[in-house]
Parts: sequence; structure tokens; C-alpha cells
Amino acid sequence: MTEQTQTQTQTQPEARTETEPQARPPIEPKPELRAEVPTAPLAEPAPRKSRRPLLLGIARWTAAVLVCGGVGTGAALGITAMDRDQVPGLATASDGRWTYPKLALPALPQGVQRPFTTGNDGEIHHADLRELVLPAPQGATVDPTLNGGWTGLDTYLTHFYADDRGAVKEALADSALRHIAARGWTTPDGTATRVYLLRFSSVAFAEAFKDDVLDTGVRGSRLPDGVEGETADDSLKDVRLSYLSLYAFDERKPVGPEHTRWAYIQAGDTLGMVVQTRKGEALTVPFQQTVALQAQLLG
Repeated sequence: MTEQTQTQTQTQPEARTETEPQARPPIEPKPELRAEVPTAPLAEPAPRKSRRPLLLGIARWTAAVLVCGGVGTGAALGITAMDRDQVPGLATASDGRWTYPKLALPALPQGVQRPFTTGNDGEIHHADLRELVLPAPQGATVDPTLNGGWTGLDTYLTHFYADDRGAVKEALADSALRHIAARGWTTPDGTATRVYLLRFSSVAFAEAFKDDVLDTGVRGSRLPDGVEGETADDSLKDVRLSYLSLYAFDERKPVGPEHTRWAYIQAGDTLGMVVQTRKGEALTVPFQQTVALQAQLLG
């Protein structure tokens, strides 16, 4: 029994194997279709660029900016140092004005007032008359005989015709003339300028000489030497001068080789005279400028 039982036990699994269906082999999974479809290979990540070229580029741009900035700054400094008529695109044609030094009224002696102010009813110029004469403009050649100092009567008389000098000299002797200060110069364009300041003892004497001797009202009988006739010069009609009187004249045409303009400035006890002569034509703008500036010093 025991052997039979063991034999059955050993053969039983085989019988079970014959009657039961054999187990199917495991199904291998099919590869995915997408794996069989050719695809573009993935781009490999770009290698990381070195920072050195970038830094070099920045350095180059920085250097360029600094160079351009330096050039621009230099150009700006150069432009600001130039006169307007020297800057391309900003050039302005000169109107003929001269460049005068900065003007300032001279100091007064203690206790006196300037003319045309309260406390100076006599309209007297207490300042040194020589310091009231207009200085020469830049670039001018100063006449050594008319250098801004005191001037003798005979030098002043050369302004007039020879036939008139005796009468003018006599009139000045009777008019209580105190001082004559004068300055003369010639600019590079050939304009000769003479400025005379005559101070009298009072306003009455100054006005009498202007009206009776120089005859500024109508005829202008005391003409500058070389001038045959005169007309009123309207170029100064718009100049506004408080307390001063201005009389401007132009040489009547036809003029000779030289053209002359002149003006008288009545300022209290002082009479100013400005004369400009130039070959061909005495220009209007320098004449206006010179007369106006001299009048300001006397006012």
C-alpha cells in the first residue's frame, strides 16, 4: 500500500498536467509604434558660451563711448570758447560794432554828487574829466597826441577850418573854459575818431558856446576842416538820453576822398564832440555806438 500510494502520489501531477491546458507563454509586449517611426534627433543643448567674448565686447563699447564722450566734450569746450561768428552754422555777420573795454564811471570826490542828481543843481561834472573820455576800442591805434589826457586849445582848434580858428579861440577865451580832454584813435578799417570834452565854468557858458559859436541849430557855420556842407544825421534820432542834448551831422554829398560825421553832446557844464572820418564812407554803426557810449559816460 505504501508503495502504491507513493506511486500514485508521484504520478498524480503528471495526470493533472495532461488534463489541464498548458499555460500560454507570457506575451511579449509589442514595441510602441512611435518607437518605430523615425523622428528627428533631439538637439543637444548648446554648449555654454564663454563670458570672455561678452566682456571684451562690453569693454570695447565702453571705450568707444568714452572716446566719443571725450571728443564731444572737447568739441563743446572748443565751441564755447569760440565767438559766435566762428561757429559753423551759428555764424552771425558782424554789424560793424567795435569792441570797447568795459565802461565804468569814475569815483567822485567826497561830498559831491554826479550831475543830474539831487544835490547837484548846477549839473557840474566833479569827476576827473580825463576819466570821462571814451577809451579806444579793441585793436585801435591810439593817437599819441590825443591819448586821453589834457589837450591844449590849439590842438582842439585844428578841428576847424583855418579861417574859423581865430573866432573860435576868442569865443573860448570869453566863455570861461576850464579844461579840454581828448582821445583819438584809428581802427583797422581806416576810421579815424577824435573825441573832445570841453568843461566850462557853468551850464550857461557851455550852452552859449554850442549855440553861438558852433551854431548847431541851423547853419552849422563852424564846420570840421575839409567839410563843405552838412546835413542832419538821423541815425541817432532814436537814441534816448535823459538830461542830455544831442546834435548829429553828416557831410553833405558829394563828399570828397574822405567822409566825415560828427556830433555834439551837451551835458550840463560839459560839451562833448565826436568826429569820425574815413576814406570812402564813414560807417553808420561805429558812429552811433561811439556817440552813444560817450554820452552815457557824460550822463
